[in-house]
Amino acid sequence: MPEKPQTPTGSPTPSTTSFWCELAWIGGEIKSKVLIEVAQGRISSVTCGVKPRPDNAEKLSGLTVPGLANVHSHAFHRALRGRTQVESGTFWTWRERMYEAAAHLDPDSYRELATAVFAEMALAGITAVGEFHYLHHSPKGGLYHDPNAMGHAMAEAAEAAGIRITLLDTCYLSGGFDTELNEVQRRFSDGDAARWADRVEALRKAYAGSDTVRIGAAVHSVRAVPVDQLSPVVAFAAENEMPLHVHLSEQRAENDACLVRHHKTPTELLHAHGALGPRTTAVHATHLSQMDIDLLGTSGTAVCMCPTTERDLADGIGPAHACHLAGSPVNLGSDSHAVIDLFEEARAVELDERLRTERRGHWLAAELLQAATAAGHASLGWPSSGRLEAGALADFTTIALDTVRLAGVQPAHAAESVVFAATAADVRHVVVGGRFTVRDHQHALVDDVPGRLKRSIGAIFK
Repeated sequence: MPEKPQTPTGSPTPSTTSFWCELAWIGGEIKSKVLIEVAQGRISSVTCGVKPRPDNAEKLSGLTVPGLANVHSHAFHRALRGRTQVESGTFWTWRERMYEAAAHLDPDSYRELATAVFAEMALAGITAVGEFHYLHHSPKGGLYHDPNAMGHAMAEAAEAAGIRITLLDTCYLSGGFDTELNEVQRRFSDGDAARWADRVEALRKAYAGSDTVRIGAAVHSVRAVPVDQLSPVVAFAAENEMPLHVHLSEQRAENDACLVRHHKTPTELLHAHGALGPRTTAVHATHLSQMDIDLLGTSGTAVCMCPTTERDLADGIGPAHACHLAGSPVNLGSDSHAVIDLFEEARAVELDERLRTERRGHWLAAELLQAATAAGHASLGWPSSGRLEAGALADFTTIALDTVRLAGVQPAHAAESVVFAATAADVRHVVVGGRFTVRDHQHALVDDVPGRLKRSIGAIFK
């Protein structure tokens, strides 16, 4: 398993160090004829109004935006797409199907599946993913020879797919409040927070200095980490300046159980143990009180909305705009991968709010693009990504404007058109570290992504 920093993601050698964009979204505005020059994987300069295109510059036709950040992913959930639509029920009945898929994965099969899933993300314009990772051990709960074999498989998959990854290594210790782990959940657990931290420390050292991999921390949920184990996880993340993510109030049942057990909401419980703050991201945050919203906002805790999963699982509509107004940066994730399309996630934040309030116009397109780019990268520990400016990582995505969905778009409304009408299929190019990961709608590193998905998913359910 890796002991040294990874090489930059993408093709073995850069084919160009200059990119000429027909249109680019810079500083919240649409600019035309933009020359982006790259050196050593970072943007060295951005110049607008450059015409004609320099001979040595690669032409990026369409609208170029900073690379998209998928803040919340469970890669293996991709295998469930379609399979869980044949039944009714709730999140809790869906979870049983998810456990069935988890029980069949080992490092090799998970690497194959995740490579295909991350390649699908790249084709959708995603340049960085936050993998909320809790499949740590063998299906029966025993340690692999390398206790981090599954985590390394995730890092290797992202490298193969040409995107950056923040591996959010997740502490998961109980099956619920005062509830033992079930048979499937045993593979998620290290026993206690101290042993979790020892394992994550080895993982953190393995990728120290990596250009493409960050190691973060996660509390699965307040129901899965007993209250006496919360503070050690929070302290470990703080000492190592790691991103800290947590599933928060996704279900009313979790809120009710937490109030019965601790006389606090999950947000209040996290606040009491120092878990909130600018390095923390609360995922879902669907069922919040006004006090919860205020605690998240005043602490600067980010909120990750995953609308396609939240509606697929019948979770509810979260108070994204209220959290935003309270001071929480909002970002986006595809979570269970009912679809992988951050344009769909972005517009759903606004459109769901319209359904809830019966009023239009809560979010500007520029704010939703910010959530999909800079805010997402910051949540994942990549603060120098998500912007088209000198010094930033050279990670960007070009959306074709000549597809059937976007033909006729006027430059002045390109951002609005992309946010409210584009799909993942409209992504033409993806550049990571100044190198093509996707070129002309084709993955540059992974052949036959659909075939690879079919084979890896078929191996789970054979």
